[in-house]
Amino acid sequence: MAGAVEAKLAELGLTLPDVVPPLASYQPAVQSGVYVYTSGQLPMVDGKLAVTGKVGAEVTPDEAKELAKTCALNALAAVKSVAGDLDRIARVVKVVGFVASASDFTGQPAVINGASELLGAVLGDKGVHARSAVGVAVLPLDAPVEVEIQVELAGA
Repeated sequence: MAGAVEAKLAELGLTLPDVVPPLASYQPAVQSGVYVYTSGQLPMVDGKLAVTGKVGAEVTPDEAKELAKTCALNALAAVKSVAGDLDRIARVVKVVGFVASASDFTGQPAVINGASELLGAVLGDKGVHARSAVGVAVLPLDAPVEVEIQVELAGA
């Protein structure tokens, strides 16, 4: 039976995906004390990237914002894989977003808003977080966006 967080996802027309398998030697998420740290999550859907390239060149900022939302969904799936239940999230502490950027693209914060807005819509006040949005030259598999999150669990 899905909890309140997954019910909210369904209300928003979203489904929690399966955990994206690691591309190398790491775990999708680990728990340390009351915190869960996710590895960087790419905008994978059904095992592949729908879009590749640099934001501001091959990928529009609006497309990238949607991809950041997908990254956040994948991050929530990774959190659930170790926490067991997304209703255990006491708060999202930190979001770090990486944007593979064309050399003149400076809209990284607006792109990562896709992840931040999703977390807020799904978790309410528990989704309010500190954040970094960083432009980079290239990401794994030529992904346009990568997002990692840190959450605090209640009842850990």
